Amino acid sequence: MKRWWYILLLAVLIVLISFQYDNLIIGQISHLKNNLFDIISMKLDISGEILIFVLLTLLFFWKSEKRKWIIPLWITLLSSAIVSFILKIIIQRPRPFQLGLTSINSLLNKANFSTWNFSFPSFDTMFIFSAVPLLSREFPKLKKVWIILAVIIAFSRVYLGVHFLSDVVAGGIIGYFIGIKIIRLEKENKF
Repeated sequence: MKRWWYILLLAVLIVLISFQYDNLIIGQISHLKNNLFDIISMKLDISGEILIFVLLTLLFFWKSEKRKWIIPLWITLLSSAIVSFILKIIIQRPRPFQLGLTSINSLLNKANFSTWNFSFPSFDTMFIFSAVPLLSREFPKLKKVWIILAVIIAFSRVYLGVHFLSDVVAGGIIGYFIGIKIIRLEKENKF
């Protein structure tokens, strides 16, 4: 139990440090903007959550011995969405483009940010990282692929100017802990 307190303290420290570099990172990433990154990032932004949900559900459904983890997977993804929404409402941090720190793609400019208008934490990052513990447990060969995809999605959020570095770092950490907690609850309670 003491180990978990150290891990939690380290996670909080990493998030606090990332706050110090938010404006610097946003400024540096804005110099990377190009058509290829724009297309990839926009594709991930538009279809990310739905694609992740469907892909993971199909992956667990494909192997009959893994099907028992579909409900815990859905609970994990739903929990990450709820936690993200609650934190956004409580913290109400403006997005980088809303503060004039970067510009966003014209397609994103037309998007409605009124429901999820706040930046902290990154919902997309939390969503994908929440599945990492379960995927690592049940499909260990896919762990690295999934983490790379999660990092690409996290980067795309900062690249698009809709999140700060600290938003994606916090989203990733919180999502990961949600995934671990749901696995423990499943082992104890059998959903």
